[in-house]
Amino acid sequence: MKKEVRIFLTALMFFTRIPVPSRIDHNTADLNKSSRYFPMVGILVGLIGALLFAGANALFKDIFTAVILSVMATLLTTGAFHEDGLADVADGFGGGWTKQRILEIMKDSRVGAFGVIAIMMILLLKICLLAKLALVMINTQLLPFCLLYIAAHAFSRTMPVCLLRFMAYSREDDSTSKSKPLATKISWPGFILANVTGLVPLLLLIICFHHSWLLLLVIIPCALLTIYLARYFNKWINGYTGDCLGATQQLNEVIFYMGILAIWNYI
Repeated sequence: MKKEVRIFLTALMFFTRIPVPSRIDHNTADLNKSSRYFPMVGILVGLIGALLFAGANALFKDIFTAVILSVMATLLTTGAFHEDGLADVADGFGGGWTKQRILEIMKDSRVGAFGVIAIMMILLLKICLLAKLALVMINTQLLPFCLLYIAAHAFSRTMPVCLLRFMAYSREDDSTSKSKPLATKISWPGFILANVTGLVPLLLLIICFHHSWLLLLVIIPCALLTIYLARYFNKWINGYTGDCLGATQQLNEVIFYMGILAIWNYI
C-alpha cells in the first residue's frame, strides 16, 4: 500500500504543482508505473477547479467569472503542463514536414504562431462550453455540474493512457526528454485501473443524481478522437511523445464537454 501511495504521489508531483512530501523524488521506476494514476490526478485537478467555481459563483453570482477563475485554478494547479504539450504539438505538426523536423520543433522551448492559436482556441472553447453547461445544469443543483467538471478532467486523462498501452515512444534515442521515463508500456492491470478510475466521476453523476445513462455515449467521440490522433501521430513520427500525451488530454477534455452538451440537449 505504501508503495502505491508513493507511486501516486510521484504522478501528482510530475503532473501538478501540488506539494508532496520531500521524500518523493523523480524515481524512474515509480514514474514508469505512475501512468495508472493519471485519471486520479485528474480527479484532484477537477476537484480544485470545481470548488473554485462553486466558491466564485456563490461570491460573484456570475457564471462566466466563476468559469474563468476555475479554469485559471486548474492551469495554476498543473502549471499548464498539458496546454504546453498541445502548443508544442500544434507548432511541430503545423510547421514540420518530416519526423526529424517535427520532433525538433516540438522540443524547442519557444512557442510559435500555431501553438499560440491552439492555446487560445482551446481555452476559449473550455470557457464557453463550461459556461453553457453550468447554465443548463445548475438551475437544479450545483453538485452535478461539479461532478461533471471532475469527470472531464478524469476521463480526458484516461485517453493518453491508451497511447501508452498501444503505441511506441517516438524519441527512442533521446535520454534527455522529461517524459521518457513514462514511455514504458503500461501493464494491462494498470490500464484497466486507469480506465475504471477515469469513469468513476461520470458514473457517480449518473447513479447518484439519476441522470440518463445516455451520457456514457460521450465515450464514443473521445475514443474516436484518440484513435484518430494515434493514427496521425504514428503516420508522422512513428509513435508518440510527451507533448502528444498532453495534446491528447486537452483535446479530449474539450470533446468531453462538447459531447455532454450535445447529449444533454436531446435527453
